[in-house]
Amino acid sequence: MGKNMVLGVQIIREHFNISQGRPKKFGRGVDIYFSADIETDGPIPGPYSMLSFALVYAGAYDGTTFYKPSDYSDRFYVELQPISEQFEEEALRVNGLDRTALARRGARPSEAMTAAARWVREIAGTSEPVFVAYPLSFDWSWLYWYFVRFSQEKSPFGYSKCFDIKTAVALKLGRTISNAGRQKLPAAFQSGASHTHHALDDAIEQAEIFAKLFTVEPPLA
Repeated sequence: MGKNMVLGVQIIREHFNISQGRPKKFGRGVDIYFSADIETDGPIPGPYSMLSFALVYAGAYDGTTFYKPSDYSDRFYVELQPISEQFEEEALRVNGLDRTALARRGARPSEAMTAAARWVREIAGTSEPVFVAYPLSFDWSWLYWYFVRFSQEKSPFGYSKCFDIKTAVALKLGRTISNAGRQKLPAAFQSGASHTHHALDDAIEQAEIFAKLFTVEPPLA
């Protein structure tokens, strides 16, 4: 076992919640989706810090068929050390995370982002990993910045392999973007899970909504 693999196992045991199972492997030309959610202590990366994030295997699509996972147990979750002293109290009230505790016990961003990139590539195999969020803009801006800044593997999603659930909802339901938010989803598209502002819970909730976009017909107007 190489040095990097030994280090990776030590990091996983100390900091991370990572699945042990693996989904079915697909070949080239197939999109492998990862529902992503983050919690931060402010509005933008750099001056502020990402405190936790989750990635959940959310299915695969070959251009014809969507392959829904049997469950959402294939996931990656980690809490990170802050990278600056600047933060907003309101953000911490929303997510309930303790910056002081994370400064002591959180994973170093370089370790977290490198491990996450390797996990995504292991799940995807020779297929194309695609980042999924609702809405995309906030979560993508943070995770892409952290991958580029800290990961030895850079971004497993490149600079543009991403899927915005909000845009998909607007198209599927014939709505404007301003009326395509999570709170306005028809019951048929909602997840059975609560939106808790815990990154792992919310990534699973997103994955369930995402699957319904592929598998549920919109209600008649």
